[in-house]
Amino acid sequence: MSDDEYMSSKPAKRGGGDHHEESGADILKHRQDQKRAELDEQLKVYIDEWRKQRAKELEELRKLKEKQAKRKTIREEEDKKLAQMKKDEEDRLRREIEAKKQKELDEKRFRLEEAERKRQEADKAAKEKSLSQPNFRLGKKAEAGPATGADKFSNVESARQDLNKSKEQLEEEKRISLSFRIQALNIDGLGVNQLRNKAEELWNTIVTLETEKYDLEERSKRQDYDLKELKERQRQQNRQKALKLGLDPEALTGKYPPKIKLASKHERQVDLRPFPERKSLFNGGFMALGAELDEKAWKDKYDSFLQRAKTRLPKWFGERPGKKPGETDTPDGEEAIEKDLDEPLVPPEDIQEEEEEEEAAEEEEEEEEEEEEEEEEEEEEEEEEE
Repeated sequence: MSDDEYMSSKPAKRGGGDHHEESGADILKHRQDQKRAELDEQLKVYIDEWRKQRAKELEELRKLKEKQAKRKTIREEEDKKLAQMKKDEEDRLRREIEAKKQKELDEKRFRLEEAERKRQEADKAAKEKSLSQPNFRLGKKAEAGPATGADKFSNVESARQDLNKSKEQLEEEKRISLSFRIQALNIDGLGVNQLRNKAEELWNTIVTLETEKYDLEERSKRQDYDLKELKERQRQQNRQKALKLGLDPEALTGKYPPKIKLASKHERQVDLRPFPERKSLFNGGFMALGAELDEKAWKDKYDSFLQRAKTRLPKWFGERPGKKPGETDTPDGEEAIEKDLDEPLVPPEDIQEEEEEEEAAEEEEEEEEEEEEEEEEEEEEEEEEE
């Protein structure tokens, strides 16, 4: 509660105390005015200090912004210089790469020109030589001369290099090679006589190429025939070699190697038994022995089961429980069980089917043996005729 409220709420005194009350109120009011004046002075001081501090902060902020803008302009200039230097470096590298590619292209063109020239000379020499010599000649290995490692693997290395090349490189080499073989047709500014001479020259070139094409086709046909003849000779030699080794005549002429002989190579006589008989020599082993032992054990147990003592259930002394008047002492179910026990476990129909299957298998084996013997006799007759 403030002083004014306190004075207003206090009841007024009557009589001579009014003067004292008025003087107390003035003193209190004076105190309040002094406090307000002090507060106003302190607030002015605080405001002045805040304004000075704010002006100082704004000045520092302005200087910082100017410094930041200056740094930004310097950085932009440096970035421009670096970008220009980078661009110049890239241009220099690109020019070097282009110059290197152009140099490699010129070298490759020169190599292809030399290879094409040598190839044409070799084709010309081979054509002249083929006209004077036969298509092929069979000779000894010593006449051909020893083959060096470079001659053996030169094609392999070139093929490996071609595989490592990209599609664009192969296309470029093809284009360069074709540019040597197919010359550009320059007819600009030619007269009538020159055009006639050019056409006659092209016609002669076409006739020459068609002649070479026909010769190559005939030579290819002749080579195919010679290859067939050589393959037939090789087949006859392999037949004779197989007969000397005691094998089948067609053993060395097929796609696969001959079958393994199941007889010793140190024996003087060749094993002429059919394949099923030779295969049966390797049958048996631990599995067959175990199967025989299991079969024998099963038969022993089955015989002992059939020869067991047949016992019957003891009869009831007196009347059995649940017996009705007029029924027998032994129920029907027990008689049926006794009949079932007397019968063998394996039905006779299954035994008969097994015997029929064994007979059919034996007949099939006999027929296969007869067919193999007939085939061997036919092969021996063919060998005698040859």
